[in-house]
Amino acid sequence: MTRAPLPASIDDTLGLLDRADYVADRPLATIVYLALKMGRPLFLEGEAGVGKTEIAKVLSETLGRPLVRLQCYEGLDIASAVYEWNYARQMIEIRLAEAEGVRDRERLGEDIFSERFLIERPLLRALRGGPEGAPVLLIDELDRTDEPFEAYLLEVLSDFQITIPEIGTQKAAEPPIVIITSNRTREIHDALKRRCLYHWVGYPDAARELEILRRKVPGADQRLAREIVAFVQELRNVELFKLPGIAETIDWTQALIHLDALALDPDKVNNTLGVLLKYQDDIARMQGSEAAALLRRVQDELAAQA
Repeated sequence: MTRAPLPASIDDTLGLLDRADYVADRPLATIVYLALKMGRPLFLEGEAGVGKTEIAKVLSETLGRPLVRLQCYEGLDIASAVYEWNYARQMIEIRLAEAEGVRDRERLGEDIFSERFLIERPLLRALRGGPEGAPVLLIDELDRTDEPFEAYLLEVLSDFQITIPEIGTQKAAEPPIVIITSNRTREIHDALKRRCLYHWVGYPDAARELEILRRKVPGADQRLAREIVAFVQELRNVELFKLPGIAETIDWTQALIHLDALALDPDKVNNTLGVLLKYQDDIARMQGSEAAALLRRVQDELAAQA
């Protein structure tokens, strides 16, 4: 992996994202540029499926840096996220020392709490880096964790260091590029947000979503792509439990291509709503006359524009 220089301007950042087929608007490119330039963590918040996680993957690819991903979940602890000791190997070492008659407990304690018994987890691995240099650290869906773990991150994000009581403070020689995402299932504490640059990643407008489809699903018929985007854009105005994100738009387009669709019709929409919507209540609400009326309205608007 060949390491590339950081972008020198907002336009360079737009170009960097574009080269990886990430269609960004200027505000997003600006905050990414500033995060890279200032060496600050970037906190991306928004609905699921709008492309937050993809930013970290794109930066890893285009800047030639390894990606270290910490997938957050309820109950995530230090042993899973930061480091833990190899207790099995430590016990073997103690047994061997006893068999050899070693009685110096202090020396034995220092020996078993040394680097060779330390297991690196994503946060420690990101701070230590590797031969390729500082990685891109993705802390994904932080809102799934609890507040104690969120508080633990404050030292990491402020000083790019981790304190391991047995061997001391581990500080990054070169700070990683940190991307934090949240789907906002709960509020993240202000203390953590203050250590980051912040950006809300919203749903794209029709023109940008159409361009995303052109990049991600190049085999889609132009008419079909326009109808899909218009339908999804209109659907996001409906009060649903979970609105479809860009990821669902892409999936739906690919599904319709597999069905050899060249245009939308009520039957195809009804039969494939499970690709676009992920909750039965939302599907039940839209199925039948609701979806048909929405599709008719969309097709009339597109015909008027032609």
